[in-house]
Amino acid sequence: MIFLYKKISLNETITISLTEYNALKKRVAELEEQIRLLKNGYHSNTGSTPPSHDIGRSNRKSLRKRSFRKKGGQLGHEGSTLEMTENPYKIIEYRPCYCKQCGEKLNVNEAIMVAHKQEIVLPPIVPQYIEHRAYSCKCPKCGFVTTSDELPKHLKANVQYGTEVSALLAYLSVRHYLPYNRIAELMSDCFHLHISAGTIDNMLQNLTEKAQPIYEQIRQRIEQSPVIGGDETGIKINSKKAWLFTFQTQELNFLTVSLSRGYEMINNLFKNGFPVSVYVTDCLPAQLKVHAKLHQICTAHLLRELNNFIDVFKYEWSMKMKQLLQDAIELKSQLKPADYLSPNEKVMLIQNRMVQLLQTNLSDKHKKVQTFIKRLNKNHDAILTFLYYPKVPPDNNGSERAIRNAKVKMKVSNQFKTLVGANRFAVLRSVIDTTIKNSHINRK
Repeated sequence: MIFLYKKISLNETITISLTEYNALKKRVAELEEQIRLLKNGYHSNTGSTPPSHDIGRSNRKSLRKRSFRKKGGQLGHEGSTLEMTENPYKIIEYRPCYCKQCGEKLNVNEAIMVAHKQEIVLPPIVPQYIEHRAYSCKCPKCGFVTTSDELPKHLKANVQYGTEVSALLAYLSVRHYLPYNRIAELMSDCFHLHISAGTIDNMLQNLTEKAQPIYEQIRQRIEQSPVIGGDETGIKINSKKAWLFTFQTQELNFLTVSLSRGYEMINNLFKNGFPVSVYVTDCLPAQLKVHAKLHQICTAHLLRELNNFIDVFKYEWSMKMKQLLQDAIELKSQLKPADYLSPNEKVMLIQNRMVQLLQTNLSDKHKKVQTFIKRLNKNHDAILTFLYYPKVPPDNNGSERAIRNAKVKMKVSNQFKTLVGANRFAVLRSVIDTTIKNSHINRK
Protein backbone atom coordinates (compact mmCIF):
# COMPACT_ATOMS: atom_id res chain seq x y z
CA MET A 1 0.00 0.00 0.00
CA ILE A 2 1.43 3.35 -1.03
CA PHE A 3 0.77 6.53 1.02
CA LEU A 4 1.13 9.89 -0.65
CA TYR A 5 2.02 12.85 1.55
CA LYS A 6 1.66 16.45 0.49
CA LYS A 7 4.55 18.59 1.50
CA ILE A 8 3.34 21.68 3.39
CA SER A 9 5.47 24.75 3.75
CA LEU A 10 6.00 26.55 7.04
CA ASN A 11 3.87 29.51 5.91
CA GLU A 12 0.93 27.24 5.02
CA THR A 13 1.23 25.54 8.41
CA ILE A 14 1.11 28.91 10.18
CA THR A 15 -1.94 29.95 8.10
CA ILE A 16 -3.84 26.76 8.98
CA SER A 17 -2.97 27.14 12.65
CA LEU A 18 -4.19 30.75 12.70
CA THR A 19 -7.47 29.74 11.03
CA GLU A 20 -8.08 27.04 13.62
CA TYR A 21 -7.07 29.43 16.40
CA ASN A 22 -9.55 32.09 15.24
CA ALA A 23 -12.35 29.52 14.96
CA LEU A 24 -11.66 28.28 18.50
CA LYS A 25 -11.42 31.85 19.79
CA LYS A 26 -14.81 32.66 18.26
CA ARG A 27 -16.36 29.54 19.80
CA VAL A 28 -14.92 30.39 23.25
CA ALA A 29 -16.40 33.91 22.95
CA GLU A 30 -19.83 32.43 22.15
CA LEU A 31 -19.67 30.08 25.14
CA GLU A 32 -18.58 32.90 27.44
CA GLU A 33 -21.51 35.00 26.18
CA GLN A 34 -23.92 32.14 26.93
CA ILE A 35 -22.53 31.84 30.47
CA ARG A 36 -22.91 35.60 31.00
CA LEU A 37 -26.51 35.53 29.80
CA LEU A 38 -27.39 32.62 32.06
CA LYS A 39 -25.82 34.36 35.06
CA ASN A 40 -27.93 37.44 34.31
CA GLY A 41 -31.11 35.35 34.32
CA TYR A 42 -31.63 35.22 30.56
CA HIS A 43 -32.97 31.92 29.25
CA SER A 44 -33.73 30.78 25.74
CA ASN A 45 -37.37 30.58 24.72
CA THR A 46 -36.72 27.21 23.09
CA GLY A 47 -35.03 24.29 24.80
CA SER A 48 -33.16 23.28 21.64
CA THR A 49 -31.66 26.73 20.99
CA PRO A 50 -28.78 28.24 22.97
CA PRO A 51 -29.24 31.83 24.18
CA SER A 52 -26.60 33.11 21.73
CA HIS A 53 -28.83 31.95 18.84
CA ASP A 54 -31.98 33.23 20.53
CA ILE A 55 -30.95 36.89 20.40
CA GLY A 56 -33.62 39.18 19.02
CA ARG A 57 -36.52 36.84 19.65
CA SER A 58 -39.41 38.16 21.68
CA ASN A 59 -38.88 37.01 25.24
CA ARG A 60 -41.64 36.70 27.80
CA LYS A 61 -40.48 39.57 29.96
CA SER A 62 -43.47 41.75 30.80
CA LEU A 63 -43.55 45.30 29.46
CA ARG A 64 -45.57 46.48 32.45
CA LYS A 65 -43.86 48.93 34.75
CA ARG A 66 -43.79 48.22 38.46
CA SER A 67 -46.59 49.84 40.41
CA PHE A 68 -46.12 51.18 43.92
CA ARG A 69 -49.74 50.61 44.86
CA LYS A 70 -50.57 48.03 47.52
CA LYS A 71 -52.05 44.68 46.59
CA GLY A 72 -55.82 44.21 46.69
CA GLY A 73 -58.62 46.76 46.39
CA GLN A 74 -57.52 50.37 46.08
CA LEU A 75 -58.74 53.33 48.11
CA GLY A 76 -62.12 54.47 46.80
CA HIS A 77 -62.90 51.13 45.15
CA GLU A 78 -66.55 50.20 45.63
CA GLY A 79 -66.87 46.76 47.14
CA SER A 80 -69.70 44.32 46.49
CA THR A 81 -71.48 41.77 48.64
CA LEU A 82 -74.44 39.41 48.41
CA GLU A 83 -77.77 41.11 49.06
CA MET A 84 -80.91 39.58 50.53
CA THR A 85 -84.00 39.18 48.42
CA GLU A 86 -87.41 40.39 49.56
CA ASN A 87 -89.16 37.37 48.05
CA PRO A 88 -87.31 34.19 49.05
CA TYR A 89 -88.19 30.98 47.22
CA LYS A 90 -88.69 29.11 50.50
CA ILE A 91 -88.94 30.16 54.17
CA ILE A 92 -87.99 27.86 57.03
CA GLU A 93 -89.01 29.07 60.51
CA TYR A 94 -87.39 28.09 63.80
CA ARG A 95 -89.84 28.78 66.66
CA PRO A 96 -89.11 27.62 70.23
CA CYS A 97 -91.67 25.05 71.51
CA TYR A 98 -90.68 24.96 75.21
CA CYS A 99 -88.90 27.11 77.76
CA LYS A 100 -85.21 26.30 78.12
CA GLN A 101 -85.38 27.49 81.77
CA CYS A 102 -88.34 25.52 83.19
CA GLY A 103 -89.56 23.37 80.33
CA GLU A 104 -92.98 25.02 80.08
CA LYS A 105 -94.77 24.69 76.70
CA LEU A 106 -94.70 27.94 74.70
CA ASN A 107 -97.28 29.46 72.34
CA VAL A 108 -95.42 29.44 68.99
CA ASN A 109 -97.85 31.98 67.51
CA GLU A 110 -96.56 34.60 69.95
CA ALA A 111 -92.92 34.14 68.86
CA ILE A 112 -91.09 37.26 67.68
CA MET A 113 -88.50 37.10 64.87
CA VAL A 114 -85.11 38.20 66.20
CA ALA A 115 -82.83 37.24 63.28
CA HIS A 116 -82.97 35.99 59.72
CA LYS A 117 -80.39 34.76 57.20
CA GLN A 118 -80.57 33.60 53.61
CA GLU A 119 -78.66 31.02 51.57
CA ILE A 120 -78.59 30.72 47.79
CA VAL A 121 -79.24 27.22 46.46
CA LEU A 122 -79.86 25.68 43.07
CA PRO A 123 -83.14 23.85 42.57
CA PRO A 124 -82.97 20.31 41.16
CA ILE A 125 -82.44 20.52 37.39
CA VAL A 126 -84.51 18.01 35.45
CA PRO A 127 -85.32 18.05 31.74
CA GLN A 128 -88.75 19.32 30.79
CA TYR A 129 -90.70 17.93 27.84
CA ILE A 130 -92.83 20.22 25.70
CA GLU A 131 -95.39 18.32 23.66
CA HIS A 132 -96.66 19.88 20.44
CA ARG A 133 -100.07 18.52 19.29
CA ALA A 134 -101.69 18.98 15.89
CA TYR A 135 -105.45 18.47 15.44
CA SER A 136 -107.88 18.06 12.57
CA CYS A 137 -111.55 19.02 12.30
CA LYS A 138 -114.30 17.91 9.93
CA CYS A 139 -116.42 20.63 8.40
CA PRO A 140 -120.09 20.05 9.34
CA LYS A 141 -121.24 21.69 6.09
CA CYS A 142 -119.09 20.14 3.34
CA GLY A 143 -117.40 17.32 5.23
CA PHE A 144 -113.81 18.46 4.40
CA VAL A 145 -111.25 17.56 7.05
CA THR A 146 -108.90 20.45 7.91
CA THR A 147 -105.60 19.55 9.62
CA SER A 148 -103.49 22.05 11.55
CA ASP A 149 -100.08 22.69 10.01
CA GLU A 150 -98.70 24.79 12.86
CA LEU A 151 -96.28 22.23 14.30
CA PRO A 152 -92.76 23.76 14.56
CA LYS A 153 -90.85 23.09 11.36
CA HIS A 154 -87.55 22.47 13.16
CA LEU A 155 -89.02 19.33 14.78
CA LYS A 156 -88.02 16.50 12.44
CA ALA A 157 -88.26 13.51 14.80
CA ASN A 158 -90.93 12.52 17.30
CA VAL A 159 -88.54 13.43 20.14
CA GLN A 160 -85.51 15.68 19.78
CA TYR A 161 -83.47 18.17 21.77
CA GLY A 162 -84.53 21.81 21.75
CA THR A 163 -82.50 24.85 20.73
CA GLU A 164 -81.64 25.63 24.37
CA VAL A 165 -79.81 22.31 24.65
CA SER A 166 -77.79 22.80 21.45
CA ALA A 167 -76.93 26.36 22.50
CA LEU A 168 -75.65 25.09 25.86
CA LEU A 169 -73.55 22.40 24.13
CA ALA A 170 -71.95 25.01 21.87
CA TYR A 171 -71.31 27.25 24.87
CA LEU A 172 -69.57 24.44 26.77
CA SER A 173 -67.56 23.27 23.76
CA VAL A 174 -66.48 26.58 22.20
CA ARG A 175 -66.56 29.07 25.05
CA HIS A 176 -65.30 26.72 27.79
CA TYR A 177 -63.28 24.31 25.59
CA LEU A 178 -64.77 21.09 27.02
CA PRO A 179 -64.18 17.90 24.98
CA TYR A 180 -67.23 15.91 23.90
CA ASN A 181 -66.84 13.20 26.54
CA ARG A 182 -66.69 15.74 29.37
CA ILE A 183 -69.72 17.57 27.97
CA ALA A 184 -71.63 14.28 27.89
CA GLU A 185 -70.59 13.60 31.49
CA LEU A 186 -71.68 17.05 32.65
CA MET A 187 -75.06 16.81 30.88
CA SER A 188 -75.67 13.43 32.50
CA ASP A 189 -74.56 14.41 36.01
CA CYS A 190 -76.12 17.87 36.20
CA PHE A 191 -79.10 17.75 33.83
CA HIS A 192 -79.97 14.03 33.71
CA LEU A 193 -79.65 14.10 29.91
CA HIS A 194 -77.73 11.20 28.41
CA ILE A 195 -76.29 12.61 25.17
CA SER A 196 -73.67 10.73 23.16
CA ALA A 197 -70.55 12.32 21.66
CA GLY A 198 -71.94 11.67 18.17
CA THR A 199 -75.16 13.53 18.98
CA ILE A 200 -73.15 16.46 20.36
CA ASP A 201 -71.12 16.59 17.14
CA ASN A 202 -74.26 16.58 14.98
CA MET A 203 -75.91 19.31 17.04
CA LEU A 204 -72.83 21.54 16.85
CA GLN A 205 -72.65 21.03 13.09
CA ASN A 206 -76.32 22.04 12.70
CA LEU A 207 -75.73 25.10 14.86
CA THR A 208 -72.68 26.05 12.78
CA GLU A 209 -74.73 25.92 9.59
CA LYS A 210 -77.30 28.23 11.16
CA ALA A 211 -74.54 30.62 12.26
CA GLN A 212 -72.99 30.90 8.77
CA PRO A 213 -75.01 33.98 7.67
CA ILE A 214 -74.00 35.84 10.84
CA TYR A 215 -70.39 34.72 10.37
CA GLU A 216 -70.34 36.09 6.84
CA GLN A 217 -71.94 39.34 8.00
CA ILE A 218 -69.15 39.75 10.58
CA ARG A 219 -66.54 39.29 7.83
CA GLN A 220 -68.19 41.90 5.61
CA ARG A 221 -68.50 44.44 8.42
CA ILE A 222 -64.84 43.99 9.38
CA GLU A 223 -63.81 44.61 5.76
CA GLN A 224 -65.39 48.08 5.96
CA SER A 225 -64.15 49.02 9.46
CA PRO A 226 -61.85 52.05 9.90
CA VAL A 227 -59.43 50.18 12.21
CA ILE A 228 -58.72 46.43 12.00
CA GLY A 229 -56.37 44.25 14.02
CA GLY A 230 -54.95 41.05 12.54
CA ASP A 231 -52.92 38.19 14.00
CA GLU A 232 -52.42 34.44 13.75
CA THR A 233 -51.33 31.56 15.96
CA GLY A 234 -50.34 27.95 15.43
CA ILE A 235 -52.76 25.11 16.15
CA LYS A 236 -52.74 21.36 15.51
CA ILE A 237 -55.20 19.47 13.34
CA ASN A 238 -54.78 15.70 13.45
CA SER A 239 -51.13 16.17 14.55
CA LYS A 240 -50.38 18.54 11.65
CA LYS A 241 -49.52 22.23 11.92
CA ALA A 242 -52.23 24.72 10.98
CA TRP A 243 -53.03 28.36 11.72
CA LEU A 244 -55.89 30.23 13.33
CA PHE A 245 -56.20 33.79 11.99
CA THR A 246 -58.14 36.60 13.60
CA PHE A 247 -59.38 39.89 12.15
CA GLN A 248 -61.01 42.03 14.81
CA THR A 249 -62.31 45.45 15.77
CA GLN A 250 -63.73 46.86 19.01
CA GLU A 251 -67.14 45.38 18.14
CA LEU A 252 -66.30 42.35 15.95
CA ASN A 253 -64.24 39.16 16.04
CA PHE A 254 -63.68 37.05 12.95
CA LEU A 255 -61.70 33.81 13.22
CA THR A 256 -60.73 31.48 10.40
CA VAL A 257 -58.55 28.38 10.06
CA SER A 258 -55.92 27.80 7.39
CA LEU A 259 -53.29 25.19 6.64
CA SER A 260 -51.07 27.99 5.34
CA ARG A 261 -49.65 31.07 7.05
CA GLY A 262 -49.04 32.86 3.76
CA TYR A 263 -50.44 36.00 2.19
CA GLU A 264 -52.61 33.99 -0.23
CA MET A 265 -54.93 32.93 2.58
CA ILE A 266 -55.63 36.54 3.60
CA ASN A 267 -55.97 37.61 -0.03
CA ASN A 268 -58.50 34.86 -0.76
CA LEU A 269 -60.55 35.91 2.27
CA PHE A 270 -60.42 39.65 1.60
CA LYS A 271 -60.01 40.09 -2.16
CA ASN A 272 -59.57 43.87 -2.01
CA GLY A 273 -57.65 43.97 1.26
CA PHE A 274 -58.64 46.84 3.56
CA PRO A 275 -58.64 49.98 1.39
CA VAL A 276 -60.55 52.09 3.95
CA SER A 277 -58.84 50.73 7.08
CA VAL A 278 -55.74 51.14 9.21
CA TYR A 279 -54.47 47.58 9.61
CA VAL A 280 -52.73 46.83 12.94
CA THR A 281 -50.44 43.76 12.95
CA ASP A 282 -47.04 42.44 13.95
CA CYS A 283 -44.16 42.37 11.46
CA LEU A 284 -45.08 39.13 9.69
CA PRO A 285 -44.39 39.79 5.97
CA ALA A 286 -47.70 38.19 4.95
CA GLN A 287 -49.58 40.68 7.16
CA LEU A 288 -47.58 43.71 6.03
CA LYS A 289 -48.18 42.76 2.40
CA VAL A 290 -51.97 43.11 2.80
CA HIS A 291 -53.33 46.12 0.91
CA ALA A 292 -54.66 48.70 3.37
CA LYS A 293 -55.16 52.43 3.67
CA LEU A 294 -52.35 52.46 6.26
CA HIS A 295 -50.49 49.97 8.45
CA GLN A 296 -49.61 50.13 12.14
CA ILE A 297 -46.92 47.82 13.54
CA CYS A 298 -47.50 46.57 17.08
CA THR A 299 -45.20 48.60 19.35
CA ALA A 300 -45.45 45.97 22.09
CA HIS A 301 -43.61 43.53 19.81
CA LEU A 302 -40.96 46.15 19.03
CA LEU A 303 -40.46 46.95 22.72
CA ARG A 304 -39.98 43.28 23.57
CA GLU A 305 -37.29 42.96 20.90
CA LEU A 306 -35.60 46.16 22.10
CA ASN A 307 -35.62 44.89 25.70
CA ASN A 308 -33.92 41.76 24.42
CA PHE A 309 -31.23 43.77 22.63
CA ILE A 310 -30.69 45.95 25.72
CA ASP A 311 -30.25 42.88 27.94
CA VAL A 312 -27.75 41.29 25.58
CA PHE A 313 -25.82 44.11 23.90
CA LYS A 314 -26.40 47.22 26.05
CA TYR A 315 -26.59 49.31 22.86
CA GLU A 316 -27.35 52.99 23.45
CA TRP A 317 -29.36 52.96 20.21
CA SER A 318 -31.73 50.29 21.58
CA MET A 319 -32.30 52.33 24.74
CA LYS A 320 -33.04 55.49 22.74
CA MET A 321 -35.48 53.70 20.43
CA LYS A 322 -37.24 52.12 23.41
CA GLN A 323 -37.55 55.53 25.08
CA LEU A 324 -38.93 57.01 21.86
CA LEU A 325 -41.68 54.39 21.61
CA GLN A 326 -42.56 54.82 25.29
CA ASP A 327 -42.73 58.60 24.83
CA ALA A 328 -44.99 58.12 21.80
CA ILE A 329 -47.35 55.84 23.74
CA GLU A 330 -47.44 58.32 26.62
CA LEU A 331 -48.19 61.16 24.20
CA LYS A 332 -51.03 59.09 22.69
CA SER A 333 -52.75 59.00 26.10
CA GLN A 334 -52.49 62.81 26.36
CA LEU A 335 -53.80 63.71 22.90
CA LYS A 336 -57.34 65.05 22.65
CA PRO A 337 -59.66 64.66 19.62
CA ALA A 338 -58.90 68.22 18.49
CA ASP A 339 -55.16 67.45 18.41
CA TYR A 340 -55.64 65.08 15.45
CA LEU A 341 -57.21 67.74 13.23
CA SER A 342 -53.95 69.61 12.56
CA PRO A 343 -50.23 68.79 12.76
CA ASN A 344 -49.15 68.50 16.38
CA GLU A 345 -45.76 69.89 17.42
CA LYS A 346 -45.07 67.12 19.93
CA VAL A 347 -45.94 64.45 17.37
CA MET A 348 -43.61 66.02 14.83
CA LEU A 349 -40.77 66.08 17.37
CA ILE A 350 -41.15 62.36 18.00
CA GLN A 351 -41.36 61.71 14.28
CA ASN A 352 -38.08 63.60 13.70
CA ARG A 353 -36.40 61.71 16.55
CA MET A 354 -37.37 58.43 14.92
CA VAL A 355 -36.02 59.50 11.53
CA GLN A 356 -32.67 60.35 13.11
CA LEU A 357 -32.49 57.07 15.00
CA LEU A 358 -33.24 55.04 11.87
CA GLN A 359 -30.28 56.69 10.12
CA THR A 360 -27.83 55.07 12.54
CA ASN A 361 -24.63 53.36 11.40
CA LEU A 362 -25.17 49.60 11.06
CA SER A 363 -21.56 48.47 10.79
CA ASP A 364 -20.96 48.34 14.55
CA LYS A 365 -24.21 46.48 15.33
CA HIS A 366 -24.91 42.76 15.72
CA LYS A 367 -26.51 41.22 12.66
CA LYS A 368 -29.78 40.66 14.56
CA VAL A 369 -29.93 44.37 15.41
CA GLN A 370 -29.01 45.26 11.83
CA THR A 371 -31.93 43.17 10.57
CA PHE A 372 -34.25 44.85 13.08
CA ILE A 373 -33.19 48.37 12.01
CA LYS A 374 -33.54 47.49 8.30
CA ARG A 375 -37.06 46.20 9.01
CA LEU A 376 -37.98 49.46 10.76
CA ASN A 377 -36.60 51.51 7.86
CA LYS A 378 -38.57 49.44 5.37
CA ASN A 379 -41.81 49.97 7.35
CA HIS A 380 -41.08 53.38 8.88
CA ASP A 381 -44.49 54.73 7.77
CA ALA A 382 -46.22 52.09 9.94
CA ILE A 383 -44.47 52.76 13.26
CA LEU A 384 -46.18 55.95 14.50
CA THR A 385 -49.50 55.81 12.63
CA PHE A 386 -51.35 55.69 15.96
CA LEU A 387 -50.28 59.29 16.70
CA TYR A 388 -52.26 60.57 13.68
CA TYR A 389 -55.54 58.65 14.12
CA PRO A 390 -57.50 58.73 17.40
CA LYS A 391 -58.95 55.22 17.16
CA VAL A 392 -55.73 53.46 16.13
CA PRO A 393 -54.06 51.72 19.12
CA PRO A 394 -50.26 51.59 19.49
CA ASP A 395 -50.30 47.81 19.99
CA ASN A 396 -52.10 44.74 18.71
CA ASN A 397 -53.21 43.44 22.10
CA GLY A 398 -56.83 43.17 20.96
CA SER A 399 -55.90 40.62 18.31
CA GLU A 400 -53.73 38.67 20.73
CA ARG A 401 -56.68 38.45 23.12
CA ALA A 402 -58.87 37.26 20.25
CA ILE A 403 -56.62 34.29 19.43
CA ARG A 404 -55.64 33.44 23.01
CA ASN A 405 -58.67 31.13 23.25
CA ALA A 406 -57.09 28.89 20.62
CA LYS A 407 -54.10 28.32 22.91
CA VAL A 408 -56.43 27.42 25.78
CA LYS A 409 -58.25 25.01 23.47
CA MET A 410 -54.92 23.37 22.58
CA LYS A 411 -54.00 23.02 26.25
CA VAL A 412 -57.33 21.37 27.08
CA SER A 413 -57.87 19.20 23.99
CA ASN A 414 -54.30 19.16 22.54
CA GLN A 415 -55.60 19.38 18.96
CA PHE A 416 -58.56 19.40 16.60
CA LYS A 417 -59.25 16.02 15.06
CA THR A 418 -60.46 17.37 11.72
CA LEU A 419 -60.34 20.57 9.68
CA VAL A 420 -64.15 20.61 9.79
CA GLY A 421 -64.04 20.65 13.59
CA ALA A 422 -61.49 23.47 13.61
CA ASN A 423 -63.60 25.55 11.20
CA ARG A 424 -66.66 24.88 13.34
CA PHE A 425 -64.81 26.23 16.36
CA ALA A 426 -63.82 29.35 14.38
CA VAL A 427 -67.37 30.07 13.23
CA LEU A 428 -69.07 29.60 16.60
CA ARG A 429 -66.30 31.36 18.50
CA SER A 430 -66.55 34.36 16.14
CA VAL A 431 -70.27 34.69 16.88
CA ILE A 432 -69.80 34.23 20.63
CA ASP A 433 -66.90 36.70 20.92
CA THR A 434 -68.73 39.30 18.82
CA THR A 435 -71.78 38.92 21.05
CA ILE A 436 -69.66 39.33 24.19
CA LYS A 437 -67.94 42.44 22.81
CA ASN A 438 -71.24 44.10 21.97
CA SER A 439 -72.69 43.13 25.35
CA HIS A 440 -69.85 44.97 27.06
CA ILE A 441 -70.33 48.01 24.83
CA ASN A 442 -74.06 48.11 25.59
CA ARG A 443 -73.34 47.97 29.35
CA LYS A 444 -71.15 51.04 29.05
